[in-house]
Amino acid sequence: MSTILVFVEQSHGAPRRASLECLSAARATGLSVAAVVAGEGAEQAAAGLGAFGATRVVALTGAARWSADAVASDVAAVARELGAKAFLASATSTGKDIAPRVAALLDSTLLSDCTALTAEGGTLVATRPWLAGKALAKVTSTAPVFCATTRPNVFPAAESGGTAEVVSRPASNGGRASVSAVAEKSGGKLDVKEAPIVVSGGRGLRGPENFHLLEELAAAFGSAATGASRAVVDAGWRPHAEQVGQTGKTVSPKLYVAVGISGAIQHLAGMRTSKVIVAINKDADAPIFKIADFGLVGDALEVLPALTKAVAAARAR
Repeated sequence: MSTILVFVEQSHGAPRRASLECLSAARATGLSVAAVVAGEGAEQAAAGLGAFGATRVVALTGAARWSADAVASDVAAVARELGAKAFLASATSTGKDIAPRVAALLDSTLLSDCTALTAEGGTLVATRPWLAGKALAKVTSTAPVFCATTRPNVFPAAESGGTAEVVSRPASNGGRASVSAVAEKSGGKLDVKEAPIVVSGGRGLRGPENFHLLEELAAAFGSAATGASRAVVDAGWRPHAEQVGQTGKTVSPKLYVAVGISGAIQHLAGMRTSKVIVAINKDADAPIFKIADFGLVGDALEVLPALTKAVAAARAR
């Protein structure tokens, strides 16, 4: 049976959810799934990947420093050794760093940010957004190895209950550039790319002093992150880490609440695949309402306190 090799990201021995989603996407094709995981904690992360569809896992250990060049070289070597017909990674910042290098080493073209993956007549077919999400294209590859990245929060991270053979091997050192230190973010706030609920604000909030209303709504939901439009970030109201859109982060949560955001195409490109979209805007003709599942026309400063109260009351029941 043909094999799909999946690059799995991990942090302190815990696989990232986006990578588990990528494993599930690979398993859903019906092909054999192998995984490769690198970095400190790789062996610990590898131990649980069988539950998400991997039948064989290669843990790359012992590298003195993280190097995208070295990791990509090792991953490509594993793909050749296994005779993999496809290589997948999640379209996270790390995945976007590793996947193009692996594709180049395998003499392939990378199909990025895919939202669906199927096997049709023995050929892998991916679906990916085009033209800032205004169109969806079905694409395949004639390269020896099909290479693609999957969009986070689109595929379910479903457990299969299986087990995997885990093999450890030394990772390569060197590379043209390596990471000497990592400054982890403080505050423990959920990343918009990982959160199941995202509450984003735009110019309709009128100023940075009113974003506490957005944060209070996110807190009322529980597992929610706050996001922002580019205009808000450019104005210095919110940090760039919260920016959602074509030049920010692409999200696809279960629930996306757009507050005071008009819905420019650049913003829609980063969130239009959300499962449920709620729009709050005082302009009834705002473009955001065209893609929203639920819309509320009103002043955000008046709507948010009432909505936060209602959400908190509903969760308390």
